[in-house]
Amino acid sequence: MIQIVEHTAAESPSAVAAALAATGLPVRVCRVWAGERVPDTVDGMVALVVLDGPPGAPAAQLALLRAALDAEVPVLGVGTGARLLALAADGGAGSYAPSDGAAPQGALHDHADHTDHAPAPHDEGGVRVLRIGPSAWGVRRHPVHPVPYADGVYGRFAALVADRAERTTTRAFFTRRAATWDERFTDDGPRYAAAAHRMELRSGQRALDVGCGTGRVLPALRDQVGPAGVVAGVDLTPAMLTAAARQGRGAQGHLLLADACRLPLRTGAVDGVFSAGLLNHLPDPRRALREWARVTAPLGVLLLFHPSGHAERAARHGRPLAPDDPLTEGNLLPALRATGWRTACYEDAPHHFLLRAVRTAD
Repeated sequence: MIQIVEHTAAESPSAVAAALAATGLPVRVCRVWAGERVPDTVDGMVALVVLDGPPGAPAAQLALLRAALDAEVPVLGVGTGARLLALAADGGAGSYAPSDGAAPQGALHDHADHTDHAPAPHDEGGVRVLRIGPSAWGVRRHPVHPVPYADGVYGRFAALVADRAERTTTRAFFTRRAATWDERFTDDGPRYAAAAHRMELRSGQRALDVGCGTGRVLPALRDQVGPAGVVAGVDLTPAMLTAAARQGRGAQGHLLLADACRLPLRTGAVDGVFSAGLLNHLPDPRRALREWARVTAPLGVLLLFHPSGHAERAARHGRPLAPDDPLTEGNLLPALRATGWRTACYEDAPHHFLLRAVRTAD
């Protein structure tokens, strides 16, 4: 959902709303001028747009903008919204770039791919674009030119939002929960460790936890591969990796910020991949399995785990297993075969889900 915050009745979303509507994503407008309350969290948001309005620094808007910046939710501030964005970033290193109806060179890149530097401050067509961080942009209009010529910037922003929608939702959900994640699931630790040991890795081998969260399984992987081995944990949410580091789990392995479907590893880099509670939440499970096979050496192992049984979880939530559920045996095993894996074990028990597969030799 794209959240728009509207401060005055006169300042409607207009051009930016049209660009965002073209993404096909749902749009929700908070009309502050009509007494509507600004959301407390960014849960469920794929973008946040704060429009122009009267001067001031409303605490609720600043808190929401800070939460969006922390979770790397794409943010667009217009007029006063751009000023609030800068305040929310606490005077962060924003830089100005010219816009003539199209985003400036280097604008609106995913941070993992961004290499360009914004040009020097410049004003053209009555529009200036303020960049703060990897995905936050403010459009500041010159008072002499009340009509915004920022349609190109809005279009680029909308394209960014659409491209990142899935990962934005994930980051927004986990960022707010990262600090207390281990406290909420303290009883699961030994079960994760027991599952990891079923990978049967050997001393000196290389292990990867995809979707590692707070890194709770990294010590168990380190136990198997020993000091001569290599352990790494990958997660999409920076706050989760920060929580892992605070727990001292960075000492057990490398912590990497990356997409599970685009791992920053060479082909055949690891001997085993562990992943808990992730595959069925990815938009393209086969793409993920293929990527995990790419980074795994022949005869390496994949272990998928969840501390609750797959069928049991569906029953607990009062729903049957969907025919297209990627973790059902009839769907998962063919997907594994098609992506370079041979299934060795499939368990959907009342108290855990576990699959062990072996990377086929090329």
